Amino acid sequence: MSLDRDDPSEHDAVESLERLGLSNYAARVFVALHRLGVGTAKQIHEETDVPRSQVYGAAEELLDRGLVELQQSTPKRYRPTGLDTARRRLAEDLQADADRAFSYLKAQRRARTERETRDDVWTVRGREPVHGRVVELVRQATETLLFAASAPEFVSDEIAAAIAERRDAGVDVNVISEDRTVRERFESIGGIAVEAPRGSQTMDYTGRVLLVDDRAVLLSTVASGKTGEETAIWSSDTAMARILAQAIAGSIDSLVRDPDDQ
Repeated sequence: MSLDRDDPSEHDAVESLERLGLSNYAARVFVALHRLGVGTAKQIHEETDVPRSQVYGAAEELLDRGLVELQQSTPKRYRPTGLDTARRRLAEDLQADADRAFSYLKAQRRARTERETRDDVWTVRGREPVHGRVVELVRQATETLLFAASAPEFVSDEIAAAIAERRDAGVDVNVISEDRTVRERFESIGGIAVEAPRGSQTMDYTGRVLLVDDRAVLLSTVASGKTGEETAIWSSDTAMARILAQAIAGSIDSLVRDPDDQ
């Protein structure tokens, strides 16, 4: 009768225990102890071919991990803990290792982001890359969000969805556009203040504008000519971002507010 191909071998078990954090010798000793029930270093050596001098270190590793019990006899005898206990201890150790690793990675990512945002102004070229940067900045909004687009091609589905999500989160969202299609798209979402330039006023940009919480700004233009490539500058959490945000907000406000109301 052949073995089921899903039945693990001792080699498979040892490799799996190594992936769970045990050394090779400790994994082999642990497997042997579950066969023996109780064993001395000599018995474990004979069962596993682990050098006898290494059995003691492997057993100490297992003892430190809470996977074996030690009887202070002569000679010393070792007994494995129950399978449920062993599984729980290894899973807890593995989770702790994962938590430490990802906590470090998270800190490195945060430090990298802080280094990036401390630089004054970044440039992005190309419609899709600008789409992506707009979405990332929109998702950071916690209080206010102003978005202006001169044409429908500057409003991707991802941008519209991200703005709707921020509205649902309680962010005060304003959208401004000369283009009726753009305005109607955001009016259909609901809960968003949608405005057009006042009277005969026109916006003096050819792309889009994004202001986030008065601390992040993106401004794009489209090159004239056949290529029509979009280029955007953006800045976040910098003195430059705050200066640009105030200047742009004042310019846009003058487009949509009646002078008598200001």
